[in-house]
Amino acid sequence: MVKSVFFFSKTSILFFNVIYPAKYQIDFTNMGLSITQAGALYGVNALEIKVEVNISTGEPRYFVVGLPDNAVKEGQHRIESALRNNGYQMPRQKIVVNLAPADFKKEGSHYDLTIAIGIMVASGQLPANIEQFMIMGELSLDGSLRPIKGALPLAVEARKNGYQGFILPAENAREAAIVDKLLVYGVTHLREVIDFLSGKLELTPTQVNTRDEFYENLHAFPFDFADVKGQHNIKRALEIAAAGGHNVILIGPPGAGKTMLARRLPTILPPLTLHEALETTKIHSVAGKLASNSALINTRPFRAPHHTISDVALVGGGNHPQPGEISLAHNGVLFLDELPEFKRTVLEVMRQPIEERRVTISRAKMSVEYPASFMLVASMNPCPCGYYNHPEKECVCVPGVIQKYLNKISGPLLDRIDLHVEVTPVNFEQLTADTNEGDNSSTIRTRVI
Repeated sequence: MVKSVFFFSKTSILFFNVIYPAKYQIDFTNMGLSITQAGALYGVNALEIKVEVNISTGEPRYFVVGLPDNAVKEGQHRIESALRNNGYQMPRQKIVVNLAPADFKKEGSHYDLTIAIGIMVASGQLPANIEQFMIMGELSLDGSLRPIKGALPLAVEARKNGYQGFILPAENAREAAIVDKLLVYGVTHLREVIDFLSGKLELTPTQVNTRDEFYENLHAFPFDFADVKGQHNIKRALEIAAAGGHNVILIGPPGAGKTMLARRLPTILPPLTLHEALETTKIHSVAGKLASNSALINTRPFRAPHHTISDVALVGGGNHPQPGEISLAHNGVLFLDELPEFKRTVLEVMRQPIEERRVTISRAKMSVEYPASFMLVASMNPCPCGYYNHPEKECVCVPGVIQKYLNKISGPLLDRIDLHVEVTPVNFEQLTADTNEGDNSSTIRTRVI
């Protein structure tokens, strides 16, 4: 019975309309073309993408053209299941989806909702004018929507191109609503989008006061310099580094407090400006690192990758270029614990970004630039055993081994680290005798500013 629907003679169309209830019937004479608006990520920015859907008579096939990746192609099955599970039909005709401009690689599953709405309009199931909206979202098989990456730069592009509104998953709505003069509609299901576009449902635009969001919990940190007992000279060195934006390396034995001090460095850095906060949020949005329902990053990021990280993961890139750890640390701190344990090739690729404050990923068909203005903080042991120059424990390393260990870090990289600070451990007697707790992070931050 189903196969007979594939033959689009007058008899088969009549047979389809008789067998299926009225709500499933499709006017096959009204098949045509629809154009839906979407966007693609390019670095930390976005480009406008027009999703053209054409339905015509012919063998029932589904084609996606315009350099789609596998995630875009596989969207056919998600779209068909979502439509069927909500009482709509996937037309059994020739469907061609064109993602324009056709010479730019399209990646990701966030075109599902755009294509689904385009098919609904082209098949006459949704008589709506959709050209005034940018529509994006990943569909589940039941029609519910999953969050997407890069909602903030996509919203910026939507406003730039004069769209009236942006329809996207509810979990990304607050992030996109940072952009003013753009109506942002957060939805949770395909049915909501269809009912809204057909005029059956009123949606309230998501609104975010950017400045209130920026100043909320501006100085909320889980750590404070008041937690650190002793090490007053190291605190002073980090205060100088924070004031001048200097890179710093902490050299000392295990247990001296190097990591503890480094993790508290962001708490004494000057607060982000609104422009820096927006820039940082865009990078984390593109990388998919932004927390659900969050709108704006208003504290300086702190990134501490493991020493087994690859050079691509650190500086960015890959087959589908993504920002690396140095870009995720933009306007914040990149902490490399146990610096000599990192692969030499990984450390050497940082030399140019440290100087230029940006990283350029070049491929045959595209070149992407990511900002990378970060403060580098590194820590290391003075020798392989860790106890060279320790006041109480004896080093068991021979001189040649110590030199070989230190040579793992190249001279050009060390030249880019301004402050080399020796960290000595504080023994128990000194800790208990130290009645001076030291300044807290708020007091030090005031001096830094």
